[in-house]
Amino acid sequence: MSQALLTSRMATMADVPALSELMQLSIATLQKGFLTEEQIGASRAVMGLDTQLVRDGTYFMIEEQGRLAGCGGWSRRATLYGGDHSTSLRDPELLDPAKDAARVRAMYTHPNFARRGVGRLILSLCEAAAIQDGFARAEMMATLSGKPLYVACGYTPIETIEADVDGIKVPLVRMGKVLEATKASV
Repeated sequence: MSQALLTSRMATMADVPALSELMQLSIATLQKGFLTEEQIGASRAVMGLDTQLVRDGTYFMIEEQGRLAGCGGWSRRATLYGGDHSTSLRDPELLDPAKDAARVRAMYTHPNFARRGVGRLILSLCEAAAIQDGFARAEMMATLSGKPLYVACGYTPIETIEADVDGIKVPLVRMGKVLEATKASV
């Protein structure tokens, strides 16, 4: 599939049920081979949609001929990862583009569209919007299944953590990228 067949639009609150369904399918399917079944189950406690992104107008939906292929967004808020249900991870404080990194958040691809350009398109949209908002860097908390894409797109690991969900350790990798060099390509 070519990225030319993919279209993007901003998500609305009416899209939340479809986004949530895609996220659950993505977590259950694309984490296999990277996490155990127990870790996949536990990861749902730290993954999912943060509807603040939708309300802020920074959450993209990627579609192909009306079919939801993926979603993801960016944020000017301090929260690095987590969904609406993971309240302990939430920090709505606004970031300062002069010193802070924009956050790339909640990227999910429908399994039928994996490795077909969806993730790259989401990243390019997020990075362009963050640059336009004055950010020179971006950071994210990556899953192990997402890490290869992010490395290929110029993100480097900052630190590896393990989210503890009732004693089950879910590995995550904080990654970052300088966006200044991408201004010429945006």
